[in-house]
Amino acid sequence: MTTRVTSNVASTVEQTIAQRRTEGGGALIGYLPVGFPTLTESIDAAVALVVNGVDIIELGLPYSDPVMDGPVIQAATQQALANGFKLRHGFEAVKAISAQVDAPILVMTYWNPVVQYGVERFADDLRVAGGAGLITPDLIPDEASDWMAASERTGLDRVFLAAPSSSDARLVQAIKASRGFVYTVSTMGTTGARAGVDAAARILVERLRGVGCTSACVGLGISTPEQVREILGYADGAIVGSALVKALTDGGVTAVARLALELAAGASDIRPASALQ
Repeated sequence: MTTRVTSNVASTVEQTIAQRRTEGGGALIGYLPVGFPTLTESIDAAVALVVNGVDIIELGLPYSDPVMDGPVIQAATQQALANGFKLRHGFEAVKAISAQVDAPILVMTYWNPVVQYGVERFADDLRVAGGAGLITPDLIPDEASDWMAASERTGLDRVFLAAPSSSDARLVQAIKASRGFVYTVSTMGTTGARAGVDAAARILVERLRGVGCTSACVGLGISTPEQVREILGYADGAIVGSALVKALTDGGVTAVARLALELAAGASDIRPASALQ
């Protein structure tokens, strides 16, 4: 039996972002891949993110051809695949994390695994597991009719990407198709920590605002509290990925928790104190 919800179900992602903006800061979004270094440790690491100040989890599904991922994330996802990651582990992770912390969980996935699994079935299983929606980096709104229908039926968020090279028409299309936020790509290229966040990100957010976007979160290249603070000076959210994955690689869950706490300090001056987990 398919899951049915009303199409006007409030987005927990949108609510979280709005709350952080009301507090004078912005949302901190943390990415980690499922199954790295093990399934259990990936779940523990995601929980540690939220305990230490991350507002929204972006949970990546390992994929054999990760065209957007930089070397740090690629290495982690390839290890997860080598260790036997299966798509069902993604739903298991979402369920386990959502049972321990109250934060929206967006799954980041390339589109082919969803198609192979079955779009309707994927949407139902993600909703039942407690997921908030999908970030789909290689799916454009023109080709997303199946996902648009499934996400409307289940109330799941759908996050499409906007890049510095996008035309205004494409920006409008991404805004209209997205629910949750528009993933604003800070620079052309793959993921990875960078010494400076490109000025292109600020310009792109301004362009999105100019054509009606109310929720733009910036990703790619963000790795320090200072960069988080800079991004949240003009955007609604800052997405950190490679730096967290590197911390998990080098120092395990404890290192991820420590970095999350540091990043959260950059996200807002109004944050409850969190004990390092």
